[in-house]
Amino acid sequence: MKQELVEVFDTTLRDGLQVEGVSATVDDKLRIAAQLDHLGVHFIEGGWPGANPKDVEFFARAATELALSTSTMVAFGSTRRPRGKVDDDATLRNLLDANTSTVCIVAKSWDYHVTEALQTTLDEGAAMIADSVEFLVGAGRRVMVDLEHFFDGYKHNPEFALRAIEAAILKGASHLVLCDTNGGSLPHDVSQVVAEVKRHVGGDAIIGIHCHDDTGCAVANSMAAVMAGARHVQGTLNGLGERTGNCNLTTVIPNLQLKLGMQCLPDGRIERLTSVSHHVAEILNRPLNPQAPYVGGSAFAHKAGLHVSAIKRAKDAYEHVDPELVGNGTRFVVSEMAGRATIEIKAEELGLPMDGPAVNQVIDDLKRLEHEGYHFEAADASLELLMRRAAGWEQNFFRVESMRVITDELSAHGAFTTEATVKVWLGEGASGQRYVETAEGNGPVNAIDTALRAALEGTFPHLAHVHLTDYKVRILDGATATGAITRVLIDFTNGERSWTTIGVSSNIIEASWRALEEGLIYGLLHAPV
Repeated sequence: MKQELVEVFDTTLRDGLQVEGVSATVDDKLRIAAQLDHLGVHFIEGGWPGANPKDVEFFARAATELALSTSTMVAFGSTRRPRGKVDDDATLRNLLDANTSTVCIVAKSWDYHVTEALQTTLDEGAAMIADSVEFLVGAGRRVMVDLEHFFDGYKHNPEFALRAIEAAILKGASHLVLCDTNGGSLPHDVSQVVAEVKRHVGGDAIIGIHCHDDTGCAVANSMAAVMAGARHVQGTLNGLGERTGNCNLTTVIPNLQLKLGMQCLPDGRIERLTSVSHHVAEILNRPLNPQAPYVGGSAFAHKAGLHVSAIKRAKDAYEHVDPELVGNGTRFVVSEMAGRATIEIKAEELGLPMDGPAVNQVIDDLKRLEHEGYHFEAADASLELLMRRAAGWEQNFFRVESMRVITDELSAHGAFTTEATVKVWLGEGASGQRYVETAEGNGPVNAIDTALRAALEGTFPHLAHVHLTDYKVRILDGATATGAITRVLIDFTNGERSWTTIGVSSNIIEASWRALEEGLIYGLLHAPV
């Protein structure tokens, strides 16, 4: 049976960029558009040409630099001004100058906005829609109409809300997009209104839905609209948008396609969902929520021993879909809640043979260390080293005899300097050699790192490729003030792989040292051949 099509309209490049703290260059927008085309959405709303120089440049460059294979680029604007003429309306002219085959215009469908915000009559409000659609269709454009605040308008004055729809249909609009602009509707409201509009419109235009997430129901509202007859869903990647965001396409697409059997993306494209989601998050420097449905790093992560034991026997026991369908994967998170199955699966992933006593040792160590404040879910490298030690492995790269840090204030400048000295043994037994190195640094961690590397890099030159990329400190017991237990997480990379280590102590320098030492050991263990 042929799947019923639901068009996907992505507005990340306009609505999505209205979220606080997010900005994108024209190059960023072009890269995101290429990713959206790679995913296979039907429409990409590129922005509002004429609203700012950035969007003007974007449409000019998109026409020559983007070779879209799946998606259609859409320019966004509004209806003509009240009491104005379409022939000299700057917004409509900019839409044509964007040179896209499809345009989307926002129109007032709530009488309150027409009379109060626009300060005009309802007759003029309907005429603004009709004139604008007629002008754009006459210029050869496919016209979508976003009916702003439609659900509020329909609730207060259904006669005018339907009149706004009729004004668009009669002049040739292809899509009527019902917008929950305030984000205050609930699924049963949306379902009822969409069904009534669908009956009124019939097959004269495609009904669409555009939801904001102010009640946390944007995805549910969009699905309710589709089940009531909408066949066009607007939203943003990762749910970006002003206030609480827009309908999250990375959730609604798999819900519609995998759960309801609708066709949202071309065959073979939904598997790209996770990678595109993460790629766009990186471009916008907006970290993805690890617990985001389908695409989050924790979406298919299992921590409780009972769950893992069941999954080991039947993979779908605790997973509502196969994670590979959306390009994600199953993860087994090891913590003090882990059971034997979790440890055994993790050992298999690492290619680490572990007998029963070794597994029990890992479980005991995890429970003890996490009680002390360790958090191995976030420290993959430290977990691997713990498991290897339980299996009998001992690192023989180096042995630290002692480490000392001194901080002095330069009274002349009011600044502090930090100096670290490390004493390290390389080699085993009587043939081992002792190195003493001192270095200054920008704080104790940098000083210790510099001194230790000075001792090691002559023997292990590939350590030059291992870099610290992040350093995070958390106070675990604030009630004890400056004497609190401190947890330090350090992220590393060697250009080919990334890893994280952890240290815990009431002394922040000791905690940092433990994480730093383990990070370098892990880097040596997995040095490129």
